[in-house]
Amino acid sequence: MIELLVFAALAAAHPSADEIMARVAENQRRAVEMRSAFVYRQNVLVRLHRGNGRLAREEMSNFTVTPTADGFKRQLDHFAGKYQKDGRYIEYAKPGYEYNEMDIDGQLASDFADDFTGDGRSRDGVGAEWFPLTPERQQHYRFRLEGREEYLGRDVWRITLQPRGEQGFWAGEVLVDAAEFQPVLVTTHMAKGIPMVVRTVLGTNLKQFGFKVAYEKFAEGVWFPARYGGEFELRLLFLYKRKISISAVNSGFQRAEVDSRVLWNLPQ
Repeated sequence: MIELLVFAALAAAHPSADEIMARVAENQRRAVEMRSAFVYRQNVLVRLHRGNGRLAREEMSNFTVTPTADGFKRQLDHFAGKYQKDGRYIEYAKPGYEYNEMDIDGQLASDFADDFTGDGRSRDGVGAEWFPLTPERQQHYRFRLEGREEYLGRDVWRITLQPRGEQGFWAGEVLVDAAEFQPVLVTTHMAKGIPMVVRTVLGTNLKQFGFKVAYEKFAEGVWFPARYGGEFELRLLFLYKRKISISAVNSGFQRAEVDSRVLWNLPQ
């Protein structure tokens, strides 16, 4: 009887990776809803480097992010960009700027920043496809509990993930707060490389494609993606080669003020 109680206690103290991630998914659903009560600042930095290591383009954007009924709204407060031409840097003050029709850098910088930090289908801009935390995404992955450790003063579970089937795109690991079952740090990288025929015939390749997101607790039950980013190398049609990096920092969280005044049409 005592042995059974000890075994039950150990099992409760060490849930399986699937059990942990199921609780993470449920808590993420609640946390996403609770995040909609906060206004915050978002700073985004995108850099593109040439094959020789020199900076080709840089864009810095500062936003105020406000929740809406079904998502969020981003107001651009400040923008600064620059690109290299003929050995010197030329500055510009509007996103999406392209100095000619073949300005691939300009299109990539703008599109990638919007895709990574401004996903309108989410409540915080972070696309669900980048980090498989939702129940729907988790179905395409296998999870393995690697152990329990301390990370930045928190007791966390360390769980690795691998794709299950063709729809799983990422591999990596998740650090989960052991007390609240919230993600603390998620690191992913592309699990499968670009097919050889694409690399050799089309001269197109993608290397070191991966992302990282760090969560912080700002209120009871509210964990927010505070810092996230990624870096990768892109080669297109043999001629175009760039190392692209993006980082985003969310800060200055404040509860949104709701105007609940009612205007009555009184009879004359």
